[in-house]
Amino acid sequence: MTRGEGGYNPQHYAQLDATEDRHFWFESRCRILEVLLHQITRSLQPGYRVLEVGCGNGSMLATLQRVCPMGEVIGMDLHFEGLRRARYRTTCPLVQGSLNHSPFGGKFTLVGMFDVLEHISDERSALLSVYDLLLPDGLFILMVPAHVSLWSYFDVEANHCRRYSVSYLRRSLSSVGFEVEYLTQFFGILYPLIWLMRRIRGLCRPEADGGEVAGGAAVVSRELCFASWANELLLWLLRGELPLIARRWTLPLGTSLLALARKRVVQ
Repeated sequence: MTRGEGGYNPQHYAQLDATEDRHFWFESRCRILEVLLHQITRSLQPGYRVLEVGCGNGSMLATLQRVCPMGEVIGMDLHFEGLRRARYRTTCPLVQGSLNHSPFGGKFTLVGMFDVLEHISDERSALLSVYDLLLPDGLFILMVPAHVSLWSYFDVEANHCRRYSVSYLRRSLSSVGFEVEYLTQFFGILYPLIWLMRRIRGLCRPEADGGEVAGGAAVVSRELCFASWANELLLWLLRGELPLIARRWTLPLGTSLLALARKRVVQ
């Protein structure tokens, strides 16, 4: 589903920095990545290369660096402001650049994109670029927002182009040559909460041109605001998905999608 022109608003970095390290959503996402990386990297030879595309503030990049001590981890982002803030979270190399004009001469064993692809209007070009960045048999780790039914004023303010279904994401990955090894929804308990919260908040906001709900800088702050007890409760509840994802179970509901896709080269 395509609804917007995409891109990312660098003004959101300051708001994310204020809450990201202790927010249940971001912390749970890092825990999922950590579980998967422990499985993936234990069979890799030292010196493997890892790239995060769209590393932003660096929270996921810090997880990559911590769990991949035998590899070379690199973060890339379009925006200098994101890289500047990422430097406080990680010591790995940071590169300002884009997928369309890759600054890298070598290839990578792992490439990660975590809630980035939905911001890119030319999705196919981005996926082809990731495919080209990977070594043969390299692995692409991807997270994106799920369900058209959750589309709201927040997606508009976040400059999302689309939300994904399982079937659409599988087709998009397969169409550029990836072999999808694992694809699941996650954050299932959040679905009814976010659906209801965004409907209620949307009714309280003035409508913008075209029928979409008007955005604003306060939208991001409001979405990230949870009472400490609620934040801890949700963090605890979401922890229950970790052993299921570790076993590569396909979860039936979620607000996000997780995919592991392999670059298979036909001999």
